[in-house]
Amino acid sequence: MESPPFLTGQLLLAMPGIGDPRFERAVIAMCSHDDGGALGIGIGAHLPDIGLHTLMRQLDIDPGEAPDAPLHRGGPVEPHRGFVLHSDDWGGEGSIDVAGRWRLTATLDILRALAEGRGPTRWLAALGYAGWGAGQLDDEMVRHGWFAIPGDAALIFDQDVARRWTAGYAAAGVDSRMLSAVSGRA
Repeated sequence: MESPPFLTGQLLLAMPGIGDPRFERAVIAMCSHDDGGALGIGIGAHLPDIGLHTLMRQLDIDPGEAPDAPLHRGGPVEPHRGFVLHSDDWGGEGSIDVAGRWRLTATLDILRALAEGRGPTRWLAALGYAGWGAGQLDDEMVRHGWFAIPGDAALIFDQDVARRWTAGYAAAGVDSRMLSAVSGRA
């Protein structure tokens, strides 16, 4: 069976009944997908009890001008590692361009830039990431665990986190209320 197209720069929306409670109603911003595997940042849920200011203070960075934004549950892999998805109007050490749609930075210089008011205009921060080995995500796509849509910046940066999953489906013309985790028989 032919594998789906590479998904870098797209958003993955979890299908109902994906089978892993960590990904129920998940929205994943795909930052890398090639023959070697895939990496994405979860943007569909916030982490409870921790905001950006708390994280910055733990890293000995004065929050300065940075808003105390909630942190996203980036994924189950390396849940203490930080990532910032952001607009392409800022780039620093280690920033990577994601298919011309956004950038991903995982170094402290972006937190310092945010604190100093010279960071990107649009951004969100996450702890952890979702990762797949070679061929693993392709297999999950074939089994209908995920639904891919274009990586729309407005959905990432402007949509309320509680509505991203349903808004993602709506952007593709799908009413998420009509999705089911079970199939019928004819």
